[in-house]
Amino acid sequence: MRWLIMLVALVGFVAAMLARHEHYRTDTSPCSINEKWDCGTVNKSPYAVFHGVLVADIGIAGYILLFVLAVKRWWPALAAASVVGLIFSLYLAHIEKDILYVWCIYCVISLSMITIITLLSLGTLAAQLLRKPRPAQ
Repeated sequence: MRWLIMLVALVGFVAAMLARHEHYRTDTSPCSINEKWDCGTVNKSPYAVFHGVLVADIGIAGYILLFVLAVKRWWPALAAASVVGLIFSLYLAHIEKDILYVWCIYCVISLSMITIITLLSLGTLAAQLLRKPRPAQ
């Protein structure tokens, strides 16, 4: 399972790197599809920075952390970190949907990846907890 989580974290990392690139891009965004799908609009909005830190950089750091936790098989920490990441990603999706009215394909990919990692890590943690023998009382 850890290999699958590592692969999904790598895809999320790439999506976050592309979103970061959009923030600093000066030419037309290649993912400016129409008025509802425009990565440049999302990644250059005031919401692209969270407490002085670029949201894409938070994603990059988060996916690195998730990758390392998967390598180390630290399932409780991986599950906790992924839940936090999912909550943050859902907050950002709310910003796109209800405030900006524009979606970023990189952000949607990232939301998909953190959702998958959360489900896989929680499932793996649950399986491990069910497998452990309980001490006799």
